[in-house]
Amino acid sequence: MVSRVRVWLNRTYAENVFFMDQLRRNPSDRAVEIHATHGDPDSPVLAAADTAELEPEGLSPAAYVEYALTQCERRGIDVFVPRLHQAAIVAHRAEFEAAGTALLAPPPEAVAVFEDKVVAYQAVESIGVPVPPWWRVRDADELLAAVEELERLGHRACFKPAAGAGGVGFRMITRGPFSLSQLKGFPGPQVPLDLVLESLRRAEEPVDWLVMPRLEQPEVSVDCLTGPDNRVRLAIGRTKHGRRRGFTLHERWLEPARQIAEGFGLHHLSNIQFRMLGDRPVLMDVNTRPAGGLHQLSLCGINVPWAAVRLALGDDPGEISPPFLGQDYTVVSGPRPLLPVTVPRQRTGSSTVTGTLDALPAQTTPTGPRAASGALQ
Repeated sequence: MVSRVRVWLNRTYAENVFFMDQLRRNPSDRAVEIHATHGDPDSPVLAAADTAELEPEGLSPAAYVEYALTQCERRGIDVFVPRLHQAAIVAHRAEFEAAGTALLAPPPEAVAVFEDKVVAYQAVESIGVPVPPWWRVRDADELLAAVEELERLGHRACFKPAAGAGGVGFRMITRGPFSLSQLKGFPGPQVPLDLVLESLRRAEEPVDWLVMPRLEQPEVSVDCLTGPDNRVRLAIGRTKHGRRRGFTLHERWLEPARQIAEGFGLHHLSNIQFRMLGDRPVLMDVNTRPAGGLHQLSLCGINVPWAAVRLALGDDPGEISPPFLGQDYTVVSGPRPLLPVTVPRQRTGSSTVTGTLDALPAQTTPTGPRAASGALQ
């Protein structure tokens, strides 16, 4: 009898409830139990898991590694998918392996390259993958010089943190003054240059921003599954153009993504994003983790989360090609269960025991819904 697989996701995105669903509906029909931890008791991933815990706050990366090792040993985790403190965790891969846990994450050298966008752009450019022009700025004078040079080249300037993910901190520079027109409708990413410069001059500490041209659509996110031998097993592009989403296998997107995944050893799941600069694709960002929208590849007839777990366990799925490309689609929000406020309970057979927040069953009657975004399936 094949044993069940125990998978842990730590402080992951709400959208990964679909990642969890796909693991349970795996084509091998193998039993999967999912452990989830989070700092937010209302994260839907806690309710979607078989067991769950609130994570302690304020741990240093080193202390978090100790916490994670304890979780793996106590919970019998077979595969750990780390998001929070990924760099610190992968540096201790041997200790997790000694505890019987495989890390579904790249080696520390690969994670280090892509933690800092400037280091990433320099490294990627060195292997021949096109990147947009960029400037690292730390104060008002450097920002103004970068913006003026981009405008001289005919581009619209934008900036984002040199380290970060998910579009947090992204802003587009405008030359117009702040006006009532910017108070109408929903808040947008546009900020007047004079206000940004004034804020920088008043700031007590330098910033660490990447300034670059505003790149155009389409945006193509290439999901890659790469083995420890640095060979890509799967690469599929997810296209975004406004509300419309779709899929592509065009080599103009896949070939540079493979170069990056194989050249830097982005083992297991990664997501490599491109946009257009004029008439050519350029790199926008590299994520050394599963993308939140990875589950959308189920519309192409493949279960990528399960293939990744198999690979982490040493069961190589081989090269994976989608049997078809799904039709264009859009993304909508829908309700997902939350744990009751009077949490938590431990599932023991057919009974449920009330106690401290330790392990929470997924089959919980919710006190209310919380929206999680996903593709129409």
